[in-house]
Amino acid sequence: MPYLLRITLIALALLGTVSCTNKPIQNPDRTLHASIHSDRAQMQQAIVKALVGRGWTVQKITPQLVQAQITVREQYHAEIDIPYSANHYRIQYRDSSGLDYKDGKIHKNYIRWVRLLDRDIVRDLKDNQNERTAKQLSEAALVKPL
Repeated sequence: MPYLLRITLIALALLGTVSCTNKPIQNPDRTLHASIHSDRAQMQQAIVKALVGRGWTVQKITPQLVQAQITVREQYHAEIDIPYSANHYRIQYRDSSGLDYKDGKIHKNYIRWVRLLDRDIVRDLKDNQNERTAKQLSEAALVKPL
């Protein structure tokens, strides 16, 4: 009997661990801070750069939407839509396989992939803003008479 009890406890522990990996799906909805100025082309470039940098495959690009997908270890697959404007974007879940999507919940790895993607897009836009500001300051310094 102790052997059967031990097996039952291990099975329950594994079941509890597996069920904890699903979390409510997140769709980052980001409006840029007023200090970050970008146009549609810069926003599109930041989105595509972040996707490619994180291993996503860009499927479609239009002036208002980027669609992408990722497949990890030929087992986990996710597809997203990113509608965007010059100062706003949203990362929306479209479809997946192997990530246990059900009732608005999905595997925690998808949540992490989207969170990192969101972070990279914002970082790229901030870096571009800082580069433009530095360039403007250096040009202004060159124009000033001594």
